Amino acid sequence: MSDTQAWSVLTLAVLIFLFFASVRICAQYQRAVVFFLGRYARTSGPGLYFKLPLLEWQTTVDIRTTTTSVEQQETITKDNVPVKINAVIWRRVVDPKRSLIEVANVGDAVTQAAVTALRATIGRHTLDDVLKDQDTIAAELQGKLDSITEPWGVKVEEVQMKNIEIPETMQRAMAQEAEALREKRARQIKAEAELEAAKLLKEAADIIATAPASLELRRMQMLTEVGAEQNTMTIVMMPSEFVDLARTLARKNAAP
Repeated sequence: MSDTQAWSVLTLAVLIFLFFASVRICAQYQRAVVFFLGRYARTSGPGLYFKLPLLEWQTTVDIRTTTTSVEQQETITKDNVPVKINAVIWRRVVDPKRSLIEVANVGDAVTQAAVTALRATIGRHTLDDVLKDQDTIAAELQGKLDSITEPWGVKVEEVQMKNIEIPETMQRAMAQEAEALREKRARQIKAEAELEAAKLLKEAADIIATAPASLELRRMQMLTEVGAEQNTMTIVMMPSEFVDLARTLARKNAAP
């Protein structure tokens, strides 16, 4: 083999080595942040891309939505009630460059920001708001976190509070309050029923007053219903007109 052929083979081998050393592939859910001699050069991917060996290096960033769990935090509501809350955050990297350059550890930074924002948000609401209006508070917390993480190239997509614990004394007080409300509602329903029944009785009395014969029919119906019961003693209330007529007839028969 001549020197020319040897150099050709060596050059070809070097070119093949440089080709394979410079070729990189990113998955659809990844982006490669490329630095040239320590300075940001470009963001590549997905698919095939090239980088200069020994002069450029890369860091791959996952741009899929990920979850961050916020450990249980003890905080105080606006009405000075201590509560324990844990939450879950759904976040996604929208700018790989800033997620690497602007913050050292984006996952830990989001978690710490969530802890601070959670305490501040709960402190602006009463216990009733925290228990009854969790969606509104979660939306407020999401907006707060999104404004904090926006310079880092991270989008907070959703925040949900998983569990809310309150003191046992407060739980008992709330149970008593709920029981009192149920009793109040039961009494209101009973009073409304009695009022409706009184209105109906008044209407019936007005109808009977316009037709006295209907009173006798009602009395006979009542006697029939009472007589249908076993082991009952029936007391018949006679109209005063019948009593006066019977007294008159008795006097006439007693006269000589």
